[in-house]
Amino acid sequence: MSKPIATYSRTKEIMDKHKLSFKKSLGQNFLIDANILKKIVDKAGVTENTTVIEIGPGIGALTEQLALKAKDVFAIEIDQRFIEVLKDTLQSFQNIQVINEDILKVDLNAFIAKKMPEASDVRVVANLPYYITTPILMKLLMEKSPIHSITVMMQKEVAARMAAKPNSKEYGSLSIAVQYYTTSNVVMTVPKTCFVPQPNVDSAILQLVKRDKPPVDVTDEDLFFEVVQKSFQQRRKTLKNNLQKGFQDRMSKEQLQNVFDESAIEPSRRGESLSMEEFSTLTKFMKEALEV
Repeated sequence: MSKPIATYSRTKEIMDKHKLSFKKSLGQNFLIDANILKKIVDKAGVTENTTVIEIGPGIGALTEQLALKAKDVFAIEIDQRFIEVLKDTLQSFQNIQVINEDILKVDLNAFIAKKMPEASDVRVVANLPYYITTPILMKLLMEKSPIHSITVMMQKEVAARMAAKPNSKEYGSLSIAVQYYTTSNVVMTVPKTCFVPQPNVDSAILQLVKRDKPPVDVTDEDLFFEVVQKSFQQRRKTLKNNLQKGFQDRMSKEQLQNVFDESAIEPSRRGESLSMEEFSTLTKFMKEALEV
């Protein structure tokens, strides 16, 4: 077999052949270490029974390693320039379908039902562009599609925020949203020297395994996430200040004080000190107050 795509010489050769330059605006950093890609495929639990959805395959370095292990790979690429490249670099594989789409506009449930109706083990594996990591992940989580797990490479700091626990500076509304739907775990870090062009920061591989049900009972999911988000609106401010401002059109100061009294949550606390359980309790009493 020829040299893996994930080497500097092969990557440069492919880019030169197709007269391509690296587009910073699309957050394109290409991995030039095949061993790291093999580890990602391994950590993602890809087997011959796995159907993989890959987001942003670029020139196909990760796609190639996925296709060696998986049953099928559906690679979704927004950048038209790479469609021809992928046809070229991946031509020896029969188990890859390249789709020129914007993942943020794809109806995942319809996509899975149409493209892989027989698939029993669907996993997302991707090296995500840094600038759009969060919107893509939130879409994957909130669409509630039949995906077993999401194993993605991202900026190390973002991965830390998604896996953060209460009372840490990384913990915030993103941590809660991710951990509400999944168990999250940083499985490995990747130094910036493994990429071309070299990014300014190190990366991490975050693995999210979908939960069968959320870890807390929430009566109103939309309100729960609104309460969480508004509690972190200004990190240095107290819950009382943030929620008073966030719900000023819908709730009086007295009603909010009652919510704190009934939930037994101290209004002088900050959002970062609350567990998911406490946010669930707070939401329950907020809902009751809003319905009065």
